[in-house]
Amino acid sequence: MKSFVVVGVGRFGSNLARTLASLGNEVLAIDDREDRIQEISDDVTQAVVGDVKNEGVLASLGVRNYDVGIVALSEDVGTSVLVTTILKELGMKFVVARATSDMHMKVLQKVGADRVVYIEKDMGTRLGQNLSMANIIECIDLSDKLSIVE
Repeated sequence: MKSFVVVGVGRFGSNLARTLASLGNEVLAIDDREDRIQEISDDVTQAVVGDVKNEGVLASLGVRNYDVGIVALSEDVGTSVLVTTILKELGMKFVVARATSDMHMKVLQKVGADRVVYIEKDMGTRLGQNLSMANIIECIDLSDKLSIVE
């Protein structure tokens, strides 16, 4: 079992948090919107309403003690960059951040995100590959030169 902090529980963050929790992981969900926290509170280990831009709030929740931090914010690029920076400065070992553009991805990498996901781009590429290859069920790229194909 791993422990995860999911910052931002909109569509992507809430689905991710629920999936992680259903797989037996400890999940702390944080969002500044009370309605989102109420919707997810029964599905995760802990759900907290808080100002995710406030370093003191994140520190008081002990985020540095979790295995992985996920910045699932997409509405405000600046906030996602700020939260990614705060999590890394608080000592979080591994931070995954959601990007909404190529430039956003570059900035997140520069501030220390260990992994950046650009959902629309990544899923569009995977779906395109999947639909164009009739005999292939799934294709996972491990690197530029190596893939696993079913």
